[in-house]
Amino acid sequence: MRIETCYVCSGPRYPGKGITFVRNDAKVFHFCRSKCHRAFKAKLNPRKLRWTKAFRKAAGKEMSVDSTFDFERLRQRPVRYDRELMKKTVRAMERVQQIKEAREKRFWEKRMAPNAEVEKERDLKEVTQGLDLIVSPLAQQELQKVTRKAKTKVAEKAM
Repeated sequence: MRIETCYVCSGPRYPGKGITFVRNDAKVFHFCRSKCHRAFKAKLNPRKLRWTKAFRKAAGKEMSVDSTFDFERLRQRPVRYDRELMKKTVRAMERVQQIKEAREKRFWEKRMAPNAEVEKERDLKEVTQGLDLIVSPLAQQELQKVTRKAKTKVAEKAM
């Protein structure tokens, strides 16, 4: 079973799903869904469509260069079956996946680091804007005393 990648979004295209377009020059294009097929027919550039992997890589939102990608490309080649080799490959695939996830996490944290400063500034601005809404506990106690006195006076006058 071969899982192709979609020509537009680079997502997986499973057998029996999606659309295959064969051009007159025998070039084959695989699409995972009609959304991708329509984008191709409309001659849209995948690097400019925000929902594609090509855009994310071009915009620097995903890792584009990593040695784990080379290992994944190696796995796609057919090799004569050997039980020991398969065991080693499966173990290596698990380890490579762990490494890849750790690198992606570091990449994401590095990419999001400037956002922490912006978020902190935004929070400080919000606090300073609503400073009049924040009342200290001492001021609250004084306010409660004043309201209690006013209520007792009103109750006394009513009797």
